[in-house]
Amino acid sequence: MNESEQLDEIITCRINDRRKTVEPCSMIIFGASGDLTSRKLIPALYHLFIENALPNPFRIVGFARREKTDQQWREELLVAVQQFSRTQPIDMRVWNEFADSIFYTQGDFSEVEAYQRLETKLSMFGDERLRRNLLFYLATSPSQFGEVVEQLHDAALLTRDNQEKFWQRIVVEKPFGHDLASAEQLNADLTRFAHEKQVFRIDHYLGKETVQNILMFRFSNAVFEQLWNRQSIDHVQITVSEKLGVGERGGYYEEAGAIRDMVQNHLLQVLSLVAMEPPVSLDAEPIRDEKVKLLKSIRPLSIADVAKQVVRGQYFAGTIDGQPRPGYRQETKVKTNSDVETFVAMKLLIDNWRWSGVPFYLRTGKSLPLSASEVRVQFKPTPHVLFAEKCGGKLDANAITLRLQPDEGIYLRFNGKVPGTSLSVRPVRMHFSYNSEFGAYTPEAYERLLLEAMAGDATLFIRRDEVETAWGIVDSIRNGWKNKPLTNREFYSAGTWGPVAAEDLIVQSAHEWRNPQPVN
Repeated sequence: MNESEQLDEIITCRINDRRKTVEPCSMIIFGASGDLTSRKLIPALYHLFIENALPNPFRIVGFARREKTDQQWREELLVAVQQFSRTQPIDMRVWNEFADSIFYTQGDFSEVEAYQRLETKLSMFGDERLRRNLLFYLATSPSQFGEVVEQLHDAALLTRDNQEKFWQRIVVEKPFGHDLASAEQLNADLTRFAHEKQVFRIDHYLGKETVQNILMFRFSNAVFEQLWNRQSIDHVQITVSEKLGVGERGGYYEEAGAIRDMVQNHLLQVLSLVAMEPPVSLDAEPIRDEKVKLLKSIRPLSIADVAKQVVRGQYFAGTIDGQPRPGYRQETKVKTNSDVETFVAMKLLIDNWRWSGVPFYLRTGKSLPLSASEVRVQFKPTPHVLFAEKCGGKLDANAITLRLQPDEGIYLRFNGKVPGTSLSVRPVRMHFSYNSEFGAYTPEAYERLLLEAMAGDATLFIRRDEVETAWGIVDSIRNGWKNKPLTNREFYSAGTWGPVAAEDLIVQSAHEWRNPQPVN
């Protein structure tokens, strides 16, 4: 090891001792026959098992309507892991050891006897911790959350405000409601039988390593935090672009649209992490307090504001990578005259001391040229003297880009002299790459989230007031769109960066969209 490597080793700060202990427990998956279980949950648990990260002992119990034995379900899951695991090929010796912890219970969610069978199954495990430390994962329709939780309570499998040494927790997937009223009702249904601290609302974006790194980047680097305010920053752009179209999800998208599918959760979550104030500690509640405070600081949007500050769009037929793509209205289960948005761009203002007057531009869309998620922090231009006076608009302002996926990394863009006898200036980029620096895989979001739920650490999960505040923002936008059909300027060809109306939006403030670029 050379001197530089020794220095890096000395100054590395390890804070793993903060992580709560993961106690032996059982995880019960409601909706175990669904796509989420086979694609995400079981592969994630399998990877955690390989890394010795799961508690010992640990049990997985699937709960679904279809009748099957433990062995049949294990065989189905093996096929899923062989298809979706990030570690290939599957080591059958390891899989068989992992599969010994997998069990199945058949039953309808409304059937009292099914919960009695579940209790009997848990009792067979012997170890009292496996019978009473319970993580209930509701991979079901949100309309079934309340019924499942009530049945669990009636069967004495879920206890509210449990003060004993054992615990029960509920994990629920998005979409968490379809507007503020339905979200409030879902929260009321869940907290009738469980305390808020027992409810873990998942947004898988928060499990991504690069999203978590936003806080690390901001609050452990004084050089950047000093600049993170209205004095230095001109504006911020948050882009989540998807190359794929709606595909087979047309029925869902007709109900959700991009505003519910992406803005209400993913984009507002990233915005809150980028713009929040420093929490008083790294514990869950102080971090979530600051996120909620930030969301509540977003200037409310009236119907008139929505018309000026929010743009929607919908893709029509085009080409991506030389391949033809159908328009949204030609997708499966989509109405031929649908006005559902597949693209949203908006300008939000934050009314607090740090960000007063700084616009935040958020956009997301399907059938765009590139799949990428990034945050671009654009600094104010240099004074119009010296180089700025000579170059005019050709001297680009400095920027920091946080690339969340793919090609995860951080890029600092600044101006440098072009080598040669002439005096020429052009932007150059300082590049930090996760892959190059750490040379290790980036774990799947669900691996981290499942482990945190077992440990009872709610930092990466969404609190009740957080989800309701986000829905309030989205509802105000949807109210502004009510009964208004899409205009010609709101349609865009598949394979382009969105409608002309999105350009109109940002040009109003003398800014321009900076599109994500492929990283070589």
